[in-house]
Order: sequence, then structure tokens, then C-alpha cells
Amino acid sequence: MSTSVVLPALGESVTEGTVTRWLKKVGDTIEADEGLLEISTDKVDTEIPSPVSGVIEEILVAEDETVEVGAILAKIGDGSSAPAPAAPATEAAAAPAEAAAPTPAPEPAPASEPAPAAAPAGAGKDVLLPELGESVTEGTVTRWLKAVGESVEVDEPLLEISTDKVDTEIPSPIAGTLQEILVAEDETVAVGSVLARIGDGAAPAAPAPVAEAPAPAPAPAPAPAPVAEASAPAPAPAPAPAPAPAPAPAPAPAPEASTYATPLVRRLAEKHGVALDSVTGTGVGGRIRKEDVLAAATSAPAPAAAAPVVREVSPLRGTTQPMSRLRKVLAERAVASMQSTAQLTTVVEVDVTKLANFRDAVKGDFQTKTGAKLSFLPFFALAAAEALQAYPVINATVEDASIVYPAAENLSIAVDTERGLLTPVLRDAATKDLAQIAKEIADLAARTRENKLKPDELAGGTFTLTNTGSRGALFDTPVVFLPQSAILGTGTVVKRPGVVTVDGKEAISVRSYVYLALSYDHRIIDGADAARFLATVKQRLEAAEFSADLGI
Repeated sequence: MSTSVVLPALGESVTEGTVTRWLKKVGDTIEADEGLLEISTDKVDTEIPSPVSGVIEEILVAEDETVEVGAILAKIGDGSSAPAPAAPATEAAAAPAEAAAPTPAPEPAPASEPAPAAAPAGAGKDVLLPELGESVTEGTVTRWLKAVGESVEVDEPLLEISTDKVDTEIPSPIAGTLQEILVAEDETVAVGSVLARIGDGAAPAAPAPVAEAPAPAPAPAPAPAPVAEASAPAPAPAPAPAPAPAPAPAPAPAPEASTYATPLVRRLAEKHGVALDSVTGTGVGGRIRKEDVLAAATSAPAPAAAAPVVREVSPLRGTTQPMSRLRKVLAERAVASMQSTAQLTTVVEVDVTKLANFRDAVKGDFQTKTGAKLSFLPFFALAAAEALQAYPVINATVEDASIVYPAAENLSIAVDTERGLLTPVLRDAATKDLAQIAKEIADLAARTRENKLKPDELAGGTFTLTNTGSRGALFDTPVVFLPQSAILGTGTVVKRPGVVTVDGKEAISVRSYVYLALSYDHRIIDGADAARFLATVKQRLEAAEFSADLGI
């Protein structure tokens, strides 16, 4: 008896949903409440669990197809009426028997294909693309760290995956030998896809069909073996041991692993003038780590003197390069933001002389007690978060014809990386002191540049803070990224003459100034709202009364 799985009600105003991904296929077993498929609506993306335990007998709605609430999505039975998965096994078993018949020449080819597949399936374990975050549905294989035939340990990095949120390494779930790679580099697959197969150390079963190959000469799979035997078919058994050396080329990539380094490490090596081929890696599999480069730079500082003599010319000059996946995503989001919102920017000048003096007085003690450097950014972050509490429309989002006011001030902190701009999230910023903010920003920035962020740490921001002044810019007009409605750009702090009032008289003094630029969505934020918000931030910074907020 079969049970129909229907699209349940997903909200008062939701009438339909789109199937974005099936988590199971026909013939798979499933437990009650186990995720069966993913559904996307105009309000939310969610998983639909199975109402019963059983076997998937039929899938009635294809991926990317939209259906109404109550529509039948699939049927689940007890397995008795789902013989489809067993059919390939029956055919595979029958194929060797038919291969002995000399008349149907095309039959031996299928016989040699199922045979090797059956061996790894029994001895190997599939490596799947794991869940990489709530909103991440696919990933691109950027680099395999192991080759077929190589051994791998549990939790040893097996490959690198790139998503629109983060780049990360996928570790091996078991120890064994890499028997098969199923997804090529630069190929994009959905979460849950089989990436590779790892066995218990037995070599892939490919050599087995080679011994049988001399009999059916037309078989294409073992083509390399018959070439050597074509001139002398009589001593066919002699070459049988030949396949044994075949796995020998597998260790060849090992030397490459000793000089493999992430883009971050390569950039660091270029900065310090360190030749990577002269560095011995101490990472897994001999990989070169950041610490190895820094150690090499310390032991050989002489080449650094040559750096200022000639300005380096970028190797990208005069070339054409494809966009990275992250760059494409950033481009699409920037264009979508500019086309779907009404953006403008308001700028104020802030006299941070008192704040600069306060910072200089406490930064030594602050670093000693917290281990974090006290820059201007934590002050800007705290002042902005507090102002967001007073003017929540700056922190709001637009949903259809409604304005949603979040209950927390989660600051997305823009971090410049060699892959592009990423924005990890400092959560509940208004409830934290300067020590907490400084340490969390430093930690998030470091892990962002080292590709160690969890995808969820890039989600949930309600307002963005971008420190364009870190590269010397006075100010810019930053782009608001949806679904947020505003972004604050902080310029560099500069000293210049300014007019001050002393004892009722005006005088010229050396002052410290910074420009704050707020870009916002004019659909819900008026110029007066932006001015009030910036005035509140300005007042907080110019007063420089942060003694109670240091957290030390």
C-alpha cells in the first residue's frame, strides 16, 4: 500500500511552492520525519519531511516545477511495488552469461561495465557534499587534494569546495583508498551529491576486466591492454599480471602536495619574497601553511631589502580571466540592489579629536588585558548599533508592502579578501562592549581571510559597516545589499586644521576628522531619517564617553 506525500500548508498567504531539490530518489529508503525534498515559496525555503517510513516508489513533481498546496509530490510504499532499483542488478548478473555467446558482439561491452562497479560499491563508501549552511544548495569543486589510488585518513582534507558564501575543505569521512572521483574540478553539484568513493584499501576493481579483455576483442573498456597483445594473441595469459603496475602513477601527485598552498599563503609568500618550492610544508600531506612561510621569511630576511627598489607589475596585466563564482554572485547582487531599490547617500563630518585622545590613552592597557588592538572601528560599530536601536527604520527590511523591524542589531562587517568582499556578521552588537566587539571583529576578519568561516556566520546581517578608510579613502558611496536597507561607510581618520571655540573665542587647532557616509533605500528611509541617525552617531563619537564601555 502506498502513501501519498502532499505539499502541506506553509503559511496563511502561501498558495504554492516550487520544488528546488529532491533529497531522495526513486528506490531509496526513508524514515518518518526524514527530509524528503526542499520547497521554495515567496516567503521561505524549507524541507518537507516524509510522513511515513518506507521506499520511494514514485516522484510526481520535477525539480523547478511549481505546484499548489495540497498537490501530490510523491508516493512512498513498503518496497514491494518498487522493483525498479533491482533491475540493473539482474541485468548485470545476466550480462556475463550472455558475454560468452560469440554471436551478439555488442553484448560483452555492458558486461565489463557493471562488473567493476559492483566491486567498489561493496567495499567502498560514498563521499557526499555535506550541508554547508542554511541557504547553500550547491558547491563547485575547485581542487582535489587526493588522486585515485592514494590513501586517505579520517578527517584528512580530500577536496576543496567553493560556494557563494565560503570556500572550504571537505574532509574524508573514513580512512581508506580513494577508489573513484565522480565530480571533476570546476564542476558544480547540489548538496548531497556523491563526490567520490573510498574503499578499504583494495585497489579499484578495474584490473579484473583486463584479464577477460583478450577474448572479446571489440570491447572498448580494456582497449589499452589488447594493443600490446594484438600481434601475439596466442600468449594471451602472459600479459595478465601487467595491470598490477597500473596504480603506480597514482603517487605522482605527492610531490605537488608538498608545494601546494592556498591562495592566501601564496600571496603571503609573494609579499615576503619567499619561494614556495624552497619551503617544507608542515601541514597535512606536506601542505605549506601560513606559519611555514612566515618562518621562512624570518630566517631569510635579506631579499626583503630589494622589494622597495622596483614596483611589482601584476601578472594579470594584459590578460583575460573568468570571473570567480563569488565575483559573479557579488556582481549579480549589486546590480539587483541598484535596480530594485532607490539608493542615495548622506555624508557627515565628525570631529573625533577627543575620541582619538581617549583611544591613545587606553589602547595599551586594552591590548594587554584583551589581546586585541583597539582601532576606531569598534567605536564606530558600537555607536552605529546604539543609533539603530533609536532609529530602527535604518535597520529594517522590505517584504512586499510591509516594513520588517528586526529585534536585534546584527552588523555585517565588510572584509576585503583576495576572493572578493565578504561580510561576516557581528550579532547583537548593541548589547556588547568594546572589548567584545574588537575581539569578535578581529576573529571574524581573520577567519574570513583564511577560509575558516562557517556559512551561517555570513547570514542574518541587518545593517552593514564597511571601513573604506582602512585603505586611505576619505569616503565613498557604498552599495546597499539586499535584503538590508542601509550601509555605513567609515573613512580614514585624518588630522587637519579646524576651527574650535575656546573660552568663547574661536581659534584654529589641529583636529582629527572622519567622514561617515550612509547609503540607504529611499523607499522606506527618508533623508531626515538618515540625517537623524548620522547626527546621533556623530554626537556619540564626538562626546567620546566610552570609559564604561571598554569591558576591561
